[in-house]
Amino acid sequence: MKRFLWGAVLAGAVFGACAEEWNGKVVGISDGDTLTIMKDSGGTKVRLVEIDAPESRQDYGAKSKQSLSDLCFGKVAKVDDQGADKYGRRLGRVHCAGVDANLEQITRGLAWFYVEYGHDPAMRDAEEQARASRIGLWADTNPTPPWDFRHGTPKKAARSTDEADGSASDCGGKSTCKQMTSCAEARHYLNDCGVSRLDRDRDGIPCESICR
Repeated sequence: MKRFLWGAVLAGAVFGACAEEWNGKVVGISDGDTLTIMKDSGGTKVRLVEIDAPESRQDYGAKSKQSLSDLCFGKVAKVDDQGADKYGRRLGRVHCAGVDANLEQITRGLAWFYVEYGHDPAMRDAEEQARASRIGLWADTNPTPPWDFRHGTPKKAARSTDEADGSASDCGGKSTCKQMTSCAEARHYLNDCGVSRLDRDRDGIPCESICR
């Protein structure tokens, strides 16, 4: 019983640390899913959770950034802080002047629901509605998700040419990090074969247990 109670206390402490809420004025917009908020006399970069906006060099990248600026810039934001990512950014659900910026970006068709890290069904429903109504980036027939854009297009044509020369790199049937024997092989499967599941956090580095 004592062990159970102590575990419960620890779990409560961890949850409390992860559930911090704080307010600050939005002083910068990096793109459609990242902004800077003044906190404790300094600027804190915040990545909006559960969404992924087009990159600045993508179609709709500038519109997505402008949309987030219209929603938040110069306004007081409330952040449901969910910890930090490996880049040192805070991760959070952000409300600007009472508007849920994460959800609104998807509703406007200017961000994707980040399926791999998302859990809010309202986000999924908003994306489906935007897609059905062909709003924002969904006006395009087949918009490129930012996680694919960051990796670049798989080099299928180049690989076919190599095969004709008998010097192709084999793409085989591997699809998980456990099957990779080296970082070089993991990068090959990600970049040349298009196995995007090897890069679950979409930072361009596959299988980080071996590619450090």
